[in-house]
Amino acid sequence: MSAVDHTSHPAYDQDDLPPGTLAELFLTAVEKHGDRLAYQYFPDEGRHLEGITFDEVYEIVSAAAAGLQALGLGSGDKVAILAENSPEWALADFACLCVGILDVPIYSTLTISQVAYILKNSEVQLVFVSDISQVRKVLEASRQIERDVRVVMFGSTEPPEDGVLEWRNFLEHGRNAAVDSDKAFRAKALEAGPEDVATILYTSGTTGDPKGVMLTHHNISSNVRSITRILPSTTGDTSLVFLPLSHVFQRTGSYFHFSCGVIQTFAHSMFTVAEDLMVVRPNLANSVPRLYEKMYNTIMEARGIKKKVVQWARKVGEAWADEKLAGREPSGAVKFMYAIADFLVFRQIRSAMGGRVRYFVSGGAPLAPAINRFFFSAGIPIYEGYGLTETSPGTNFNTPEHFRIGTVGRPIPGTEIRIGEGGEILVRGPQVMKGYYEMPEATAKAIDADGWFYTGDVGEIDEDGFLRITDRIKDIIVTAGGKNVAPQPIENRLKGDDFIEQAVMLGDRRSYCVVLVVPGFPNLEAWARKSGISALDKKLLLESKPVQEYMEARVQARLDDLAKYEKPKKIGLIAAPFTVEDGTLTPTQKVKRGVVEEKYRDLIDAFYEEENFDQTVFVEV
Repeated sequence: MSAVDHTSHPAYDQDDLPPGTLAELFLTAVEKHGDRLAYQYFPDEGRHLEGITFDEVYEIVSAAAAGLQALGLGSGDKVAILAENSPEWALADFACLCVGILDVPIYSTLTISQVAYILKNSEVQLVFVSDISQVRKVLEASRQIERDVRVVMFGSTEPPEDGVLEWRNFLEHGRNAAVDSDKAFRAKALEAGPEDVATILYTSGTTGDPKGVMLTHHNISSNVRSITRILPSTTGDTSLVFLPLSHVFQRTGSYFHFSCGVIQTFAHSMFTVAEDLMVVRPNLANSVPRLYEKMYNTIMEARGIKKKVVQWARKVGEAWADEKLAGREPSGAVKFMYAIADFLVFRQIRSAMGGRVRYFVSGGAPLAPAINRFFFSAGIPIYEGYGLTETSPGTNFNTPEHFRIGTVGRPIPGTEIRIGEGGEILVRGPQVMKGYYEMPEATAKAIDADGWFYTGDVGEIDEDGFLRITDRIKDIIVTAGGKNVAPQPIENRLKGDDFIEQAVMLGDRRSYCVVLVVPGFPNLEAWARKSGISALDKKLLLESKPVQEYMEARVQARLDDLAKYEKPKKIGLIAAPFTVEDGTLTPTQKVKRGVVEEKYRDLIDAFYEEENFDQTVFVEV
């Protein structure tokens, strides 16, 4: 494998980020921040928060580490964490890291068969779980792989199954077993080497079985130190944590915040973020684009006169943002109008997010530029970054000093980016994984002899070093006529429309492209009622000819300036959204195109049938 385009920025310098370990990061943060709050959480369904200090974290982690050792586990063993976000998740993680155990995060949404695959492939010996439902999942998975796996349960209102150890008893067991605990714990924690594998993360994958990505202590700790240099955070800041810690984006972000003394507050769940923002009033948060899309769509669902005010404010904000982003000072007239827009709309948006947000970080998938620009104009910058599980994850970030909407920013310190054959993005730096677990051939294919990691993403680097992601190589549509179409930019355009919730472009090896669209039903239903069309039933609504014509016109308007071969000739209106639960999205909200094609096979085939030549809109309910 060889790169054909030698564009590279900045210089690759390993010495700039000397090797370190996550155990050292943990000990340093505890010593530095001591009795300050490290984590907050909701102990019940209410609005009351409880906290844990860094000193308390240290005591619990050392007890958990002793508990693991008392169970006969140590350096090189594997322990899984199958749980929703909680302080216990982070504490169990640190305990593993400090005794040389490789931990294996597992998404709590995975099925029994998926859990069984990971347990078997990684040779896990113990699993931390959140509650009784996950206990039963692990026990059934254990039966499937015909191997006993120990289980420690964080908490549940139900008594544990036989042989399952409760977290509080596990900690007590560790405290009782420890001898000269503090000295022994620190000595063991410092045994870990920078190049030792810290964790094995299984890629959720849009195709095929997941691969186990081996990340070393130095892979992740170098990423944390690079991010610390470019993203501002202050001791005592508060972050809201709602992305799964099983996701490397959130996990590395959590290490970053822990090292900086940021108070990490765990949301009730992914479904309560709007309510939790008001209670927690965070300064910082990490998310995937889906959350920002939902926030944006909720704002745009305003009704009546309020909708007109919001639409006016959006236009004013865009004019103000365009000047600011270009490094120019807006004119007096624009400033005056912006002040009114801020008073009427933008300050209310900031207030709805707690009123203290300095910035959000977005990663995992492309963020529509229109949405990013809107939040920037509302005083909520979203710094989009780029990376993969295999790169720990960060390689590029927008920052307050270097911010360009529509890109994923410049390379972070110590990282080199190159555009290779076919436009593929190549990465070299201290964050590149050690390899895929027990898959040497796949590792050799992904990382060449010079240390370049082949991302599978297509992109371009502008004259100022900002990286723009075009698409995934595997997602590129090649039509029967040989035309290449990148679906993600087109999908993002469509999702920028207030009436479109989700969009998936298809058409590989077909004569033309088509698109599946999940409408933004609140806006569509309001339009229908105003137009005298019944909106009580989604099926009847989508089968309405005026609705189909209206949605088709909106799609065409969003894509009017594209080349003819890039425009979808047929539109499929879908009533049910794509979700993790139905298998069409990964846990990180990426579309599984193969699953979508299989699920809607009949509809897609109908697009291309000769008898439907003149029909441009189809409905699947």
